[in-house]
Parts: sequence; C-alpha cells; structure tokens
Amino acid sequence: MRAEVAETAIVYPGTVLGDGCRILDYAVVGKQPTLGPRSTAKREEVPPLELGPGTIVSTGAIVFAGTRIGARAIIGDQACVRERCDVGDDVVIGRGSLVENDTMIGDRTKIQADAYVTAYSTLEDDVFIAPRVITTNDNFMGRTEQRHQLRKGPTIRRGARVGAGAVLCPAVEIGAEAFVGAGAVVVKDVPAQAVVVGNPARVLRDVPPEELL
Repeated sequence: MRAEVAETAIVYPGTVLGDGCRILDYAVVGKQPTLGPRSTAKREEVPPLELGPGTIVSTGAIVFAGTRIGARAIIGDQACVRERCDVGDDVVIGRGSLVENDTMIGDRTKIQADAYVTAYSTLEDDVFIAPRVITTNDNFMGRTEQRHQLRKGPTIRRGARVGAGAVLCPAVEIGAEAFVGAGAVVVKDVPAQAVVVGNPARVLRDVPPEELL
C-alpha cells in the first residue's frame, strides 16, 4: 500500500513514508530545524524523518526531520513535532499541540488539543495529556549559564493522566498511573497511583483500583 500525499503538502527529500501513510493538505514533513541565534538546541543537520505505516499527518501539521513516528499515529491539524523526537505506535497528538525537540513519547499515548510538551521530556506508554496542559524545562527562565546543565522536562510514567490546563514544572516526575487534576501546578514529584490537585499540587487520595490499567 503506497503513501498518499496531498498536492498542497510538502515532503522534504529523504523523508521515509511507511505503507499507508497519509500526508494531508498543507502539511509539511521532513523540515530541517531553523534556529535563532540564541537558541540552546543542538545545531546540526538531522537525518530524515521516518513515519511508520498507517500514520496520518493532518492538515497544516509540521513534523521535523530527525524524528521517528511509529505506526498508526495521528498528528492533528496544525500540530507540530520538532526534531530528534521518538514517538511510539498508536499515538495521538491533538490539534494545535506542540511537541518540542528531544522528546520521547511511548505507545498509545494521547496528547489532546493545544497542549505544550517541552523539550527533553519523557512520556511513557498509555499516558493521557488533556487539552492545554503546559510542561516546562528551565527553572531559570533563560538566566544564568547554570541552567544548561539542569534543563530537563517532566517524566510522565506509564498510564499517568494529566488534567486540562495543568502546569508541570521542570524535571518533575509523575508516577505510574498517577492522576493530576485540572489546573494543578505540579512543583515536585507525584507518587505512583496518587491523585493530586491544587496550586501547589498536593496529594488528595489514591486512584481507585477500577481505574488502573
């Protein structure tokens, strides 16, 4: 089964399209990064983008070179996945969401509309990210040279869920099957299977057994 590419889509040379891939109107795939003069991202030409079989890159979405997307993933309308990301099978990245560079996303993870996944983050299998979640990776917000050694996004363990509008501070770990309530601000690690709410987020109770994977 051949890939399907819309007439208005742009596929950069070398991009690998798996069987049954669909690149929809005005999507751009395989683009090399363009960095500002003060960007802290690696300055190197990255290898071609690889899209697994059955993956769909929707209207107006952009997927950069140097990234690997697994099988049957959906990159939503106007979403963007930056360079050096590794995205598993059956992943959904919702409309308008941005996945920054050097991020790992496990199988069956769902990232809903307008979420921001910062660079150097890890999302394991079966993670759920609700709309407009914000993740961060720099406690110094661009000040001091010390930040370069400490820059790290959140690690979200298998089956964890993060509610709408939550904010995850740099380097926090969300434990396996934990539940972060809507609007919570997570400033420290969350235990596995814990429900946390509030600003700053605090443990409320455990996830009920019937909700565990």
